[in-house]
Amino acid sequence: MKTSLPSSSIEDYVKVIYSFTEWQDKPITSTQLAQRLGVANSSVSEMVRKLKDQGLVDHQPYSAITLTSDGVRLALSMVRRHRLIETFLVRELGYRWDEVHDEAELLEHAVSDTFIERMAAKLGNPVRDPHGDPIPAADGSVQVPAAHRMSELDDGHTGLITRISDENPELLRYLSAEEIALDADVEVLGRKPFGGALVVRIGSGGPCASSTSPRKLPPRSGSTARRSIPAAAWSGAECGLHGRAGGRGRRSPSAA
Repeated sequence: MKTSLPSSSIEDYVKVIYSFTEWQDKPITSTQLAQRLGVANSSVSEMVRKLKDQGLVDHQPYSAITLTSDGVRLALSMVRRHRLIETFLVRELGYRWDEVHDEAELLEHAVSDTFIERMAAKLGNPVRDPHGDPIPAADGSVQVPAAHRMSELDDGHTGLITRISDENPELLRYLSAEEIALDADVEVLGRKPFGGALVVRIGSGGPCASSTSPRKLPPRSGSTARRSIPAAAWSGAECGLHGRAGGRGRRSPSAA
């Protein structure tokens, strides 16, 4: 019997389930899945039943949703498509990092596997997208950086920004305006009282953006800049940070 290809809705569901647990260990609930997809809880319940029938998820009533091995394979293929397309749009077509998510959502279902692999070769088989999220390889392997969530680090921790969530385009535009991008040197200086801004020092002894970053920023003659970034920004951005020797941060994974 011929096996039908998964629908775009199924592809979207498994991709969201995977992405939710990519940077933290808690599985996604039906309510969280509905919120992320912008659909009703009843629609999620119906689709989760279909996913379970197809062997893509494990789920019991009133419990969280987890992917099976088949579900993970499908999710990784969709995540690879999405992030390669985002990278192509930034590198080759001049898109900003806040513009690419919605475009990739449309294109990832429309192009062939051959197109994706030739695009990957054209890009030099990148291992991360413009936001720092790892791009799964064609064989399903993933190089996840050892990272910590910025908002949960102790004062005095230093490192490099390795990831910034793409969930909020306005936040990405804000960070670009503040000249904060991937690979920037950063030190956590403290927090202002009563849930106020996170105070960080952004170093710029050299360009603080890589070839996959949203824009290349000029150096500031080796200077550093002290910035007060709203706490909500770092909470929403959920930045990853590479800890350096001597850093005093608590170990906490970056989240998606």
